[in-house]
Amino acid sequence: MNAEAAIRVLVVDDHTLFRRGLIALLAGDARFAVVAEAGDAGEAHRRAGETQPDVILLDNHLPGVSGVDALAGLREVAPRSRVLMLTVSEDQEDLAAALRGGARGYLLKTVDSEVLAAAILQTMAGESVVSPEMTSKLVNAFQSSHGGGPGQAQPAVAPDPIHSLSPRERQILVHIARGASNKEIARALEIAETTVKIHVQHILRKLNLASRVQAAVYAAGRLS
Repeated sequence: MNAEAAIRVLVVDDHTLFRRGLIALLAGDARFAVVAEAGDAGEAHRRAGETQPDVILLDNHLPGVSGVDALAGLREVAPRSRVLMLTVSEDQEDLAAALRGGARGYLLKTVDSEVLAAAILQTMAGESVVSPEMTSKLVNAFQSSHGGGPGQAQPAVAPDPIHSLSPRERQILVHIARGASNKEIARALEIAETTVKIHVQHILRKLNLASRVQAAVYAAGRLS
């Protein structure tokens, strides 16, 4: 991929060593071009307006204004930029606030380089990306925001496409809702990881969903 076609990235993190390391990591991948960096929300706001990046990698724990609180301003000055949170926070409220604020994804800093690169590409493709460790918390946040609970009356709905899933696909969907990776699902069900990937593709197609994050939210309250 040439420089013109590379995904243009703004890196926002107040820890200089982490920020520089992340920039060096991305610089080694021809699919990405780091166009700017920032150490706080104010600088991020200025640099986003100047460079109009494709993707903003945004830490939440910034001095002064947090990353979540900076989202609205960043979206205003760079409306076409996709914001991907990259943080140490595993707090459910931070996750929910980030997604409500317009972030397209939420990754923990423990993520490895290949997963980060894939997440950036998925974000550019319009998908939402959440670290597997945070998937169950996303489901909890979704249920809380919708006031769901046992015994609550449900309105009549059209036949649920979940009934089109095979028993094995339903098993895998349960594991997805718990935040398990393909490798973990393969180990638990004693099948090949490639087989899990194929099943996941079938599940998404049958349920008309774009990502495993959406599948996890969809499964909340439907499967145990």
